[in-house]
Amino acid sequence: MAKGTNMGLMFVLELAVYLAVGYWGFTLGAAWPVRILAGVGGPVAFAVVWGLLGSPKARVPLRGASRALLEVLWFSGGVMATAAAGLTTAALVFAAAFAVNAALRVAWKQVA
Repeated sequence: MAKGTNMGLMFVLELAVYLAVGYWGFTLGAAWPVRILAGVGGPVAFAVVWGLLGSPKARVPLRGASRALLEVLWFSGGVMATAAAGLTTAALVFAAAFAVNAALRVAWKQVA
C-alpha cells in the first residue's frame, strides 16, 4: 500500500512541475505576450523532455545515473519555478516532498 502511495506521489509531483512552470510563466512581470508564451511554452517544453526521456514509454528511456540526473533537474526546475513565482514556502514543501519520495523509491527499489 505504501509503495503504491509513493508512486502516486511521484505522479502528483510530476504534474506539480507542469503547474509550477506554468504559474511562474503567467506571473512574470513582462508584457502579456511573454507571459502567455512562458506560461504555455514552459510546460510544453517540460512535457517534451519528459516524454522523450522520463516517461514510462519514453523514446529514449534513461536508466541509472542518467535517470537520477534527469529527475533532479526536472523536479529542481519545478521547485525553482515555484520559488521564482514568489511561493517560497510551497517551493520548500515541494523540494522536501521530492526528496522523501526519491529516497523511498530508492529504498523500495522503485527506480526506473
